[in-house]
Amino acid sequence: MYSIAASSFFSPKLPKNLPFHNPNRPLFTIVRSSSVAQEIDKSSEERTESLGLKGLEFPAIKGAKRVVLVRHGQSTWNAEGRIQGSSDFSVLTSKGESQAETSRQMLIDDSFDICFSSPLRRSKRTAEIIWGAREEEIITDSDMREIDLYSFQGLLKHEGKAKHGEAFRQWQIDAPNFIIDGHYPVRELWARAKSCWDKILVHESKSVLVVAHNAVNQALVATAIGLGTEYFRILLQSNCGVSVLDFTPQTEGGNPSICLNRLNQTPGSPVAGGSSAGRKTSKRIVLVCHGVSESDLESSMPYTGNGPLNMLGNIQAQKIAELLLDLKVNTVVSGTKIASVETADTITKVQEAADCLGADCIPRYVEMKQIPDLDVESILTQSKKDASGLQNLSSGWLNRLEDDITTSLWDQSEKSWKHLLYELSKGSDQDNVVIAVGHPALHIAMMGHCLNLTKEWLGSFHLNAGSITVIDFPDGPSGRGAIRCINYTAHLGRWSIPITRSTQADEEY
Repeated sequence: MYSIAASSFFSPKLPKNLPFHNPNRPLFTIVRSSSVAQEIDKSSEERTESLGLKGLEFPAIKGAKRVVLVRHGQSTWNAEGRIQGSSDFSVLTSKGESQAETSRQMLIDDSFDICFSSPLRRSKRTAEIIWGAREEEIITDSDMREIDLYSFQGLLKHEGKAKHGEAFRQWQIDAPNFIIDGHYPVRELWARAKSCWDKILVHESKSVLVVAHNAVNQALVATAIGLGTEYFRILLQSNCGVSVLDFTPQTEGGNPSICLNRLNQTPGSPVAGGSSAGRKTSKRIVLVCHGVSESDLESSMPYTGNGPLNMLGNIQAQKIAELLLDLKVNTVVSGTKIASVETADTITKVQEAADCLGADCIPRYVEMKQIPDLDVESILTQSKKDASGLQNLSSGWLNRLEDDITTSLWDQSEKSWKHLLYELSKGSDQDNVVIAVGHPALHIAMMGHCLNLTKEWLGSFHLNAGSITVIDFPDGPSGRGAIRCINYTAHLGRWSIPITRSTQADEEY
């Protein structure tokens, strides 16, 4: 194993009762301001609606590259609720080791060329478990360490609140502008993430594994698809959650095309538990891509036929319904296309029967609605593009459609998204889970509206038939949505293995 080290160190005073305390060992490494940091600071200070970081440049690549990000397993300080930051005093718990082993099984068929890891022990040990018997050395890079939280590190959350008062409150509600000990931790983290991508992309490899931490993985995902620091805590990363990014070279060179293939595929169920970035949430929207239909292979555009589910599609619908049994669903909405209606009907019937084990049981009522605004198939079939290259819905395929098609899709999906928020707003003080079943293109566009983006981001996300995407609303339907997972498919067989119980505390830095 070899390392890429940073140049300067800062070592604050630690409470004497912290485990593994070595006063001669620095808690974390600081990367001083650079042109990238200044650019990101400017973006944070002058951010405008949906601006993001689309202007950032990445190294040109010669061939397609897939990067798989994994957060470390549960650590001792995760379990204690202690603020870790970039300190290196916690190690994996037995649960964390088990989660890492589960991730190893999830990724066992992936042929990685290289593995990058944070040098912190909780991450490095996770990388060693996942990397297994592979001969290639793991490269540790200090830029992949967790967010630097300076005086916060080592404190329990209630201690941070008592000791730092207003600063702790700002960290909770306005993290991008949070300042401590003269530093803006989130802005510094975004600068480091850009530096990490420069090193990852110039490496001669086609398939890369990166094992790091919650906040830094959030920053890696966000900077890759052009999102600024205001998206901190919006793209969640659970312990041992797997995220996948696809990089495709451009024929004219320059910035590669970048697509988030999946986000936070976890060892545990993505719908179990009721917290989002450490905050309790009772409002949730689950986007379900309908199963495959009998007419899909005959249609000119992927998944736009209007036939009933085929055998595979019925299996997908049943697997989706079983996965969602961890939720008490209030409403299932779908478009009017047969595949969407049949998938929604399967989910509804399984939900209604879930609590009925006795002969005298009265099934729980789940409202099912068909909403024409959730139909986008007629828009997609207007495209004159050759659909042969789209049949598998390869990453970024929506960017290859005509501008008028994507504009119509974007406008239609805005109406659909408003319908879902209206459904979510019912029963304001009660738990409310809304399931929406539709075409992958519709759900990609609705995610864009959730994230306050523009149609230029449509090619930045990918969804498969039968997948689910989970969006939590800890502040209710009028607040920002936090995306728990995108394109989750373990229930369908891909990466589907015995799962551990999910981690509840997502916000453990």
